[in-house]
Amino acid sequence: MTAAAAFELAQVNIARLKAPLDSPQLKDFFDALDPVNADADAADGFVWRLQGDSGDATDVAVFGDSWLIINMSVWRNTDALTAYMYQGRHREMLARRREWFDRVQEAMVALWWVPAGHRPTVAEAESRLLHLRTHGPTPYAFTLRTSYPPQGATPLLGEVPEGLGCSV
Repeated sequence: MTAAAAFELAQVNIARLKAPLDSPQLKDFFDALDPVNADADAADGFVWRLQGDSGDATDVAVFGDSWLIINMSVWRNTDALTAYMYQGRHREMLARRREWFDRVQEAMVALWWVPAGHRPTVAEAESRLLHLRTHGPTPYAFTLRTSYPPQGATPLLGEVPEGLGCSV
């Protein structure tokens, strides 16, 4: 196994809903979830995605905020994730995200490398997002725009500044 193959790419993205999931405003989003998730499951380089009791992750709590929803998955590498994100139904949903989600100032997406076979937890994802908000992109938590190669990254220690929640 090569060094790179010993790691897989975890990604989390969270979003603040503009309306309840069962509202008419979010109908198109909710109706597209199963097909978009099926596309991800079949995508080259896809490894795993977080699922709650509903088969998606809309019922999984994040940051103790019922208006936030989470999407978390593991991919072979950044190329596989990028190829999936910017094509087909997922690309169409990205283009419409402002209809369904509030624009927020804080980082809502984080990437990090995990040992192959590891499945990240929501607590792990929250930690990575808070780390990215506090320190910017580092090997511990980064973005597609500022990414790092697979390696065993450790968090930077220090106080978490006030105001890193998910305010709008």
